[in-house]
Amino acid sequence: MKPKTVWQEFFDAHAPRYDQNVFTKNTAAEIEFLIDVLGLSPGTAVLDVGCGTGRHSIELARRGYRVTGIDLSEAMLDQAKAKAHAAGVQVVWRHDNAATFVAGDSFDAVICLCEGAFGLLGAGDDALGQPLAILRRVAAALRPSAKCLFTVLNGLAMARRRCGDDVERGLFDPLNLTEISDCTPDMPLGGCPLRERGFVPTELALLFQTAGLTVLNIWGGTAGNWGRRPVDLDEMEIMVLARK
Repeated sequence: MKPKTVWQEFFDAHAPRYDQNVFTKNTAAEIEFLIDVLGLSPGTAVLDVGCGTGRHSIELARRGYRVTGIDLSEAMLDQAKAKAHAAGVQVVWRHDNAATFVAGDSFDAVICLCEGAFGLLGAGDDALGQPLAILRRVAAALRPSAKCLFTVLNGLAMARRRCGDDVERGLFDPLNLTEISDCTPDMPLGGCPLRERGFVPTELALLFQTAGLTVLNIWGGTAGNWGRRPVDLDEMEIMVLARK
């Protein structure tokens, strides 16, 4: 058995409290937005990459969509399974890595929200290779002309809040737009350095294009404030809508 990654350890520990995060409180409105921009028809197949505790997967299933959710954290999937059972809905749950999974089936839409693995880097992950690998897996899972929607960390905001001292201390790498944080509250053995990647719109367009996906729109994508609107320089997330 492979040892757990840092992100697996973090999310396994955080799973029981994940749904207490403030950014998880707007699910119904987010689903309405997803259905609209992805052009989903009832009964279509949706893949949720980095599904976490399943809040989007379960709500889509409740509305009659055929949903598959994949996640790296078994503990997050355990929470998702329990919630789906309580809601009386069927979702296919898969324990898998977003950068290496093989879909098996073709999907009418793919979502990867609240980072959903995109840019959540292990110590040895390449800052371009990891997100590109995820995009290639997503492209392979999509039916021709089908759409995907991502929300990713905003590299513009990341750079604006950092300073030279952060670079010197190794907390921020301006070449790769990566930052190191020490998230301690949920870790059973204390703090664990987490490496996260931010993105700017131009490189997102190039990454998606390289993976065989055409970017249709890039919007502000911070949870709780989704909409067809420009990216704010200081907001947390960027939204990307693309088509295969």
